[in-house]
Amino acid sequence: MSNEDITLTAGDAEATVRPGNGGRIAGLRVGGLELLRQGERYGCFPMVPWCGRIRDGRFRDGATVHQMPLNSPPHAIHGTARDGAWDTARVSANEAVITYDLVDPWPYPGRITQVVTLAEDSLTLTMSVEPQESSFPAQIGWHPWFNRNLGHEDVRVDFHPAWQEERGADHLPTGRRIDPRPGPWDDCFGMPDGVDVTLTWPGQLELKVTSPEKWVVVYDEQEAAVCVEPQTGPPDGLNTQPHLVTLLEPLEATTTWTWRAV
Repeated sequence: MSNEDITLTAGDAEATVRPGNGGRIAGLRVGGLELLRQGERYGCFPMVPWCGRIRDGRFRDGATVHQMPLNSPPHAIHGTARDGAWDTARVSANEAVITYDLVDPWPYPGRITQVVTLAEDSLTLTMSVEPQESSFPAQIGWHPWFNRNLGHEDVRVDFHPAWQEERGADHLPTGRRIDPRPGPWDDCFGMPDGVDVTLTWPGQLELKVTSPEKWVVVYDEQEAAVCVEPQTGPPDGLNTQPHLVTLLEPLEATTTWTWRAV
């Protein structure tokens, strides 16, 4: 099917899905407020088949070492699916199903399916990775760019992680878990009971990012936006905590953003 833009509506919420630009959510308007930073690189893009950085762009699968393009030298970052055009499988007024077939430079054939469901007070994203031949390691995550300011006060970020992955000078986890430190952050945190982060734009909107997954990266070092990124493993996870996707056990993850006026 085509990969033209898709508009979903529910109540006073409107989401724009852009399959042709990496399967991203290009916009989310609630009561006339645009919550996502606008632009070709922004919105909310899927991180798949890996999340964050891979050290030196290399990961091992058994005895084989694979090299990914260094799109954030000296590392590879955020997967390959955000750089491709996805296909639209099914659309209704408030739900879209889009797919992406993994191709070079990723060395294994597989299919990614993303379901975007909009309700009056929430947006739910569900993604799966299914191999088409052999098994392979993979991760799933989302990288939303929430606008820091919606025209009133800057957003407040509130969450209570169990630990922070210590970040080395190369921006990758060292393998040590430390007590959470104050921001600004470009850091991965562990939330073993599931991701639960609250964004509050005072006097306007509260939005909760939740997911059954246990890792979240929070990035708030840019002036224009704040990123809250649920994911199935930490950065460089293909090397440190690989999750093997098999024909019998595909990898699936979900996140929900729920909002209310304040």
